[in-house]
Amino acid sequence: MPQHSKNLVIVTGLSGAGLSSVMNTLEDLGFEVFDNFPLSLIDPLLAEKRDPKKPIALGIDTRTRGFCRESILQTVNNKNAHLLYVTCDDHVLQKRFTETRRRHPLAKDKPISHGITQEKELLGDLYDKADLTIDTSELSIHDLRHILEGHFQSESTKSLNITLMSFGFRRGIPREADIVMDVRFLQNPHWVKTLKPLTGLDKEVGNYIQKDEQYEDFIDNFKTMLKPLLPRYTKEGKSYLTIAIGCTGGRHRSVFIVETLSAWLKSHNFNTHTDHRDLKV
Repeated sequence: MPQHSKNLVIVTGLSGAGLSSVMNTLEDLGFEVFDNFPLSLIDPLLAEKRDPKKPIALGIDTRTRGFCRESILQTVNNKNAHLLYVTCDDHVLQKRFTETRRRHPLAKDKPISHGITQEKELLGDLYDKADLTIDTSELSIHDLRHILEGHFQSESTKSLNITLMSFGFRRGIPREADIVMDVRFLQNPHWVKTLKPLTGLDKEVGNYIQKDEQYEDFIDNFKTMLKPLLPRYTKEGKSYLTIAIGCTGGRHRSVFIVETLSAWLKSHNFNTHTDHRDLKV
């Protein structure tokens, strides 16, 4: 990311994946936003007299007049722009279109799946060429906003934004994770009748986990590993980091560890956000 300018961001991706939400958030972050913008008008737009410090976000998708992926890539290279691609799983896209009763722009009188397949072909290798790809399959609007804030906040407030996410391996590893830690080796409160209905947010569960003879060495060593890494991530220009902590169900051990690490990171003045993925289920 450091080799590309964030003063011009081109946003593209799959219909229904959240392109409008991305553009709205970028506008809230201070970008001058132009959605569904014709490629032929980019040069005149950039030639206009304007505040050079105010970044521009251009929304370009398959509905755009004169859409051409080769032209998009050429513009990215010539303008030193940042390419953001928004994607989503096919079955989630189909569900979204069905629930909203919207037609896929490329499906017309055919099934939604046809439109999704055709759009992927039109977008071609933009997915692979993107500087940043956001998969919204399991993201709430708040999660999406937090990711964009981490990547595109103003330089004057730039710092490393850390998301600590608890999850259960039974539902898969979070796609956005940069670091994954498996804590299934710790004793499991799930098998204690009085603790099973509780979560890692409850004091009784935390007390039980801390009694594990391996807990103290683990948490101290994990902190020791993270402490020198985080400043290096900042130095290398990374502004957003997701640390995912997993246990079997994502309700007890991983939740408690996330809360413990969050308190520790905040005591060291890191911008920290917690997300207990499987407590939402």
